[in-house]
Amino acid sequence: MPKVLGDFQRPVKDQMIEFEKKFRYFMKSDVALLDRIMSYIVKSKGKQMRPIMVFLTAGATGKIIDQTYRGAALIELLHTATLVHDDVVDDADYRRGFFSIKALWKNKTAVLVGDYLLSKGLLLSVENEDFELLKYVSTAVREMSEGELMQIEKARRLDITEHVYFEIIRQKTATLIAACTAVGASSAGASQEIVDKMRLMGEKIGIAFQIKDDLFDYGTDEIGKPLGIDIKEKKMTLPLIYALNNAGWLKKREIIFKIKTQNTNQKVVREIIEFVRQSGGLEYAEKTMHEYIKEGRQILDELPDSEYRQALHELITYVVERKK
Repeated sequence: MPKVLGDFQRPVKDQMIEFEKKFRYFMKSDVALLDRIMSYIVKSKGKQMRPIMVFLTAGATGKIIDQTYRGAALIELLHTATLVHDDVVDDADYRRGFFSIKALWKNKTAVLVGDYLLSKGLLLSVENEDFELLKYVSTAVREMSEGELMQIEKARRLDITEHVYFEIIRQKTATLIAACTAVGASSAGASQEIVDKMRLMGEKIGIAFQIKDDLFDYGTDEIGKPLGIDIKEKKMTLPLIYALNNAGWLKKREIIFKIKTQNTNQKVVREIIEFVRQSGGLEYAEKTMHEYIKEGRQILDELPDSEYRQALHELITYVVERKK
């Protein structure tokens, strides 16, 4: 059973080594400050799950070619741009255990760096006429922005239904993973039918990935984000939504009032976490997550058996079994 994301690189290990070189080249700049920041970004990169998904999906649906490398780079450039901008919005000093660009070079530089990364991604696609890939990724970036704004709007009123919650996480998280699998298949020359199926598979995996993240907030694993951070930020996630939907009117009003007015009180946050646990919210979220995983696997199993398909199955297992 794979325990770390790197295990899934086996079928595309050589391609990922080559991708590292190409990605650094794509980020090159003649401006000394920009080049220094680009080097820092490359050094502090995360698990690179998204490029891995692009290459694995390409291998599972066709052939990995130059366009696949550009598609993976486009995803990574635009994703990194959104993270740099997010750190400015969230006033975050750390990203993946490293100082954020905003912390080291301040807000103005961070915003400009994010803009630069966006433009590099756009130019990379336009210059190579990868318009189909650009369409998938641009749609994802648009939906990510819409999802964030919808969540901000709903956090003010705390009136998120389960339907709205799924729409938010589909846009915020799942849409980019769906773009990875669509880009991989499209770059490999797969038919539109297969590309659409791979996009849907990525969406299912992305929704499950976000539900798993939401579960960390309730201490379902020893490692993960700090306990109760979503409640402190007034984010209505699936375990809490389920608990509120199954509570009496008075209890529901009491919990919502506490989230609105006492969300930074650690004792109150612990009370809300306990309320969710006692209400079966965690079990419901776990069950829902596994349903999405099952649907994603069913789509994947429509592809011919290959080492790439097997690695994607292992990656899906990682989504639900990861500890952080």
